[in-house]
Amino acid sequence: MRHKTSIDIFTYWKRIRGNADAPLRNLIQPSAIGHILPELFILENTVGDNPRFRLAGTAICNLMGRELRGENFAALWAGSQQDDPVRIAAGVMKHVVPALVHATGYCISGRSMTFEMILLPVRTSSDTCDRLLGCLTPTVYAPWLGNESLEFLALDRSRLLREHRVRLVDAPPHPNPANLLPHQGSTSLGEWVRRKLIQAKNGARQG
Repeated sequence: MRHKTSIDIFTYWKRIRGNADAPLRNLIQPSAIGHILPELFILENTVGDNPRFRLAGTAICNLMGRELRGENFAALWAGSQQDDPVRIAAGVMKHVVPALVHATGYCISGRSMTFEMILLPVRTSSDTCDRLLGCLTPTVYAPWLGNESLEFLALDRSRLLREHRVRLVDAPPHPNPANLLPHQGSTSLGEWVRRKLIQAKNGARQG
């Protein structure tokens, strides 16, 4: 893990999970990660372990040239290579172990760029881990990124990030949200990203 966005979201994820194996969804506060929200996404699991985008930040949607909400995670990847990324994402949720993915994105012009992706399990309840918080970040800056859409990602390599604590047996599995971060007047991550996407669309229409 080398990119600052990956390090920042992984550090935040570890902080809010406390002694649990994964944090509860309602512990995620947009104000704490506002500087990287455009590069973040949330996947939700579906029947058949086929994760799909629940939300995607503006930077990711710009990279792919479309709104990703509601699309299957498989749609990001080359048609002949979709099984492995889907299996990795589903496994992160099933086994509650984060993963680091390295991929190359290709444009129709032949341009390419390497990316770092981190996949972090998130629980909707103490018994259910069916969400995934992730980021997708280019490893270097290129001026054409965002102006020329990626056609697909190709998986280069991946590894599990096993250096994480196990769930406690004789203590509450998750910290009390009220003791961690203030919730009064806060905006959920999903609502914040949806608002930003609407603003971006309205700006594009006006331009």
